[in-house]
This record gives sequence, C-alpha cells and structure tokens, in this order.
Amino acid sequence: MSKFVLSLHSDIADHNCLQQLSRFAHSAIQGGHQIDCIFLYQDAVNHASQYLQLSSDELNVQATWQALADLDITLLLCVTAAEKRAIDVKNTGLFKVAGLAEFAMLSAKADKWVQFK
Repeated sequence: MSKFVLSLHSDIADHNCLQQLSRFAHSAIQGGHQIDCIFLYQDAVNHASQYLQLSSDELNVQATWQALADLDITLLLCVTAAEKRAIDVKNTGLFKVAGLAEFAMLSAKADKWVQFK
C-alpha cells in the first residue's frame, strides 16, 4: 500500500477543505494506506490556535483534528508560518511544531504528497 503525507493550506473558515482532508485520511487508512503526517502551512496554521472559538453551528474543528490524531497521524505545524500569524508555538495542543525541512524529508520518503488548498 501507499505511504502519504498531507498538507493543508487553507484558513480555518474553509470548512470544506478540512472536511475533504479528513475524509481522504479516513478513507486512506481504511484502505490500508499509511499517512505519516498532516502538515499545516500558510493560513492553515490558524487551526492550531488555542484561542479558536467557533459558533456551535459551525464545524467542530477541534473534534475533526482529534479524530485524525486518534488515527495515529502526526499533526505538524509550520513554525515559521505560525510565528508570522502570532500563533503561540509553545502551546499548540495536538500539533507538533516543525519546519519545512522536516516536512520535506517526510515528503521525500512518502509515495505521495496530497495538498488541500
């Protein structure tokens, strides 16, 4: 089976993109594939904000990320993009802070890299 790395580039308001990523990840795992990590880049780093408060009628973003973490998928947060957007990189919850170099190494070892924008 294939080994994937995924990256998310869209902001927290783009619920459709996060839902597509989540469906893809769950389907891939159910199909016997491996997902080494999901890398949050550009505006997607806002998903890791500990100050995120969404209305009750919006997608529960935290629950979506928790479900992905429960699949033993490593959730990575681009440190540079996070610092540019004033995300507290010492308090990232489910996300591990990483650099582009780390993500590049993981991508090089994967069979496929799938971007969600």
